Amino acid sequence: MLTPSVPGKMLTERGKVPQDGERDTAPGFVSRLTSHIPPGQFGRYLLVGMWNTLFGYSTFAVLTALLKPYVPQSYILAAALSSLLNISVAFLGYKWFVFKTKGNYLREWVRCLAVYGSSMIVGIVALPIVVWVIHRTTAFDRQAPYLAGALVTLFGVVYNFLGNKKFSFRPASGVTGSSRAA
Repeated sequence: MLTPSVPGKMLTERGKVPQDGERDTAPGFVSRLTSHIPPGQFGRYLLVGMWNTLFGYSTFAVLTALLKPYVPQSYILAAALSSLLNISVAFLGYKWFVFKTKGNYLREWVRCLAVYGSSMIVGIVALPIVVWVIHRTTAFDRQAPYLAGALVTLFGVVYNFLGNKKFSFRPASGVTGSSRAA
């Protein structure tokens, strides 16, 4: 496992910091990809993300089961309803624990809605396609909506982090100073 240790350098797989002129065994793209994310922020993102994923998938699964006797393809309505609730829960977790921004609740919530709303639209469009593929290619006929929901959720994890980091919880353009806590 590679871990940051010295600013601008990564530990090698053996735990040794490469010296100048030595070749670093860490792929350069990994360090470039993660260099702009403060280590504490990423750890908090993982914790809040685990909660959001558990909470979000649980509400999707419960609503799918509750609606199934009454609504054909209940998983589509369940995805839409659970997403609306989960966006607000995720917003508060990211605001308070991950990005630690102060004030700007309405502006950040609207931006968060835009990020999660676009993710929700992609997910709802992809969900029946993924369910169909699972039905056609596996023996998991009854489990297909749940498996598809989990796969669509994995896409959402990456998309939503990037969208929230780059758009929802950034200071407004033209504002001097930062609204972020260290």
